[in-house]
Amino acid sequence: MILPIYVYGSGVLREEAADVDVESIDREELRKYIEDMFETMYHADGVGLAAPQVGDSRRILVVDGSDVAEVYPELKGFKRAMVNPRVIEQSEETAEYSEGCLSVPDIHCNVIRPKKIKVRYLDADLKETEEELDGFACRMVQHELDHLDGHLFVDRVAPIRRKMIAAKLHNIAKGKARTSYKTRLEK
Repeated sequence: MILPIYVYGSGVLREEAADVDVESIDREELRKYIEDMFETMYHADGVGLAAPQVGDSRRILVVDGSDVAEVYPELKGFKRAMVNPRVIEQSEETAEYSEGCLSVPDIHCNVIRPKKIKVRYLDADLKETEEELDGFACRMVQHELDHLDGHLFVDRVAPIRRKMIAAKLHNIAKGKARTSYKTRLEK
C-alpha cells in the first residue's frame, strides 16, 4: 500500500521517534509495514524513507541503493530495513554531498556528514545486526537516521543557503509543493 509522505511543516517530522517495542510487536504486521514503506519509497522515486515521513513516529527506516548503482556500483544489492537503528561509531573525517528529500520536495543542498559510520539495528526479522557503512550507503542511512531524531537535511546546511531556500520552505509548509506522489501536511 502506498502511504502519503508528510512534507516540511508537519509536526511528526520534528518529533524524536520512539523505539519499536520488539517484545510486543506483531512480526507479520511489521513485515507488511516495511513492505508498504518500500512500495511508497519506490513510487516516489526515493532511495530512502523513514517512518516519520509517513506519519509514524517509530524508529524504522528503509533504504535501497539499486536505482543509483550505475553511478555508485557499491550500492548494487544494498537494500536494508532497519528497526531501532543507532549509530555506534562515526569517523571524524567528513564528506560533502548534495542531498534532497521526499519530505522537502524540489530542494537540494550540500550537507557535510561523517564519511563512515557503524550502525546497530534490527532487520525486518528482528535479528540484531551491526554494519559499517561508507560512501553513498553511509549518506543514505545518516539522512534517514536524522528523520528518526526529528531533523531534516535543511537543518544541516550553511546559514546563507538556509536563507536562500527560506521562501521555498515556507511554501512547502503552506501546502504549495507539487510532487508526483501523494503528500500530506499536518501541523
